[in-house]
Amino acid sequence: MHLQKRDTGLEETKRKPADFRVLFLSKKDNEYARRAEDFIRRTFTNPVIFEGGRHDTLPDEVLNWKGDLMISFISSWIYPQSLLDSASVAAINFHPGSPDYPGTGCTNFAVYEGAKEYGITCHYMNAAVDSGNIIQVKKFPVQENDTVYSITQHCYHLIEESFYEIMELMLKGEPIPATDEHWTRKPFTRKQLNELCHIRPEMSEEEIERRIKATTYKTHWAFTKIGRHIFKLQD
Repeated sequence: MHLQKRDTGLEETKRKPADFRVLFLSKKDNEYARRAEDFIRRTFTNPVIFEGGRHDTLPDEVLNWKGDLMISFISSWIYPQSLLDSASVAAINFHPGSPDYPGTGCTNFAVYEGAKEYGITCHYMNAAVDSGNIIQVKKFPVQENDTVYSITQHCYHLIEESFYEIMELMLKGEPIPATDEHWTRKPFTRKQLNELCHIRPEMSEEEIERRIKATTYKTHWAFTKIGRHIFKLQD
């Protein structure tokens, strides 16, 4: 069978996909990630699975893993190249943002910019965030009344859909898809997202409303600062 390994073309392996040694990393307390995790447990023997948030440290079991297939599913970790290189077949990520919105806070910036279209991206991973060759993109129109929360939920649904499509191909021994899609800008950073949340008195009312809409998920992230004191927006 033939599987594409990251950015290095096609690589042959005689191992059956169901025998792959798998590392699965996902967002904690996420129903979509939990279903994908259950699939991994049912399909592969003794996979290494770790779920958590961006403040959680990856354990040694993950950092020292060596195997065949590494999957990052709606996670916010940045992985060292040494770990990515430990996946002999592929290291792939399911990113809740289209190629126009790489990095942290992708949905927030899409809402802030008034994007008319958004989506998800499945791609090979490099140490540089959201820069690897793109495997699959799924897009959808953004409506005027959409919020960061509603768009994110739509993305999660499409990521789950993409995950099963890619896994089905791999388990059949078919090539991982390739697209001519490319990342269109540098990844957004945590610093940029924090700046987007910062409301200042000199901003226009329109700018303040744009920022509040773009930085509200289930709760408001917007804040203002007076001296050394931070005041967070509440309903």
